[in-house]
Amino acid sequence: MDRLTLHEDPVSGNCYKIRLTAAHLGLPLERKLYDIRKGETRTPAYLSTVNANGRVPVLQVGERYLPESNAAIFYLAKGSALIPADRWDEADMLRWMFWEQYNHEPNIATLRFWLAYVGRDALSDAQRAQIDGKRAGGEAALKLMDAHLTHRQWFVGNSLSLADIALYAYTHVCEEGGAFDLTGYPRVQAWLARVAGLPGHIRIDSHA
Repeated sequence: MDRLTLHEDPVSGNCYKIRLTAAHLGLPLERKLYDIRKGETRTPAYLSTVNANGRVPVLQVGERYLPESNAAIFYLAKGSALIPADRWDEADMLRWMFWEQYNHEPNIATLRFWLAYVGRDALSDAQRAQIDGKRAGGEAALKLMDAHLTHRQWFVGNSLSLADIALYAYTHVCEEGGAFDLTGYPRVQAWLARVAGLPGHIRIDSHA
């Protein structure tokens, strides 16, 4: 595989997904850091070279650039045990990854970022008006996850898959800033502990 470089902001769960996937696969990953709060992904150089959408993460493979976290982890994991061999399970894995970006991340990740990194007082009136709605959406996502884990240890199949990695990234830090409280979701808490206990696991604040 060509040299892998991750263009990222270390506080981003979406960026962490790629580092965690690479760690489980034993893949070396160079890191190039940006601070999105300072607009470092909105510069002309970044927009013209790395990602015209002005966001992280971007996985650079040799001289090619692949934005979007779930596309990047799918690229890295192709052919590995992180993608189920069974056709139905693979599609179900993708279902959870799409759901994570559509129902989970816009609520859980956004509210965590606003409260833990921006601060309520620095939010715009429009953002503050969305807090209750995003909290309700996040709670609904956590409730669905907790119910899904009632009789299973992993989201798809019988072992860790990209579905777990995609959902773990923002779920395990969702309490930051007081955004959410996992006390009422014991199965989610147990699943988080299982993921964190696996060989090859790295923390979001790891320098690896």
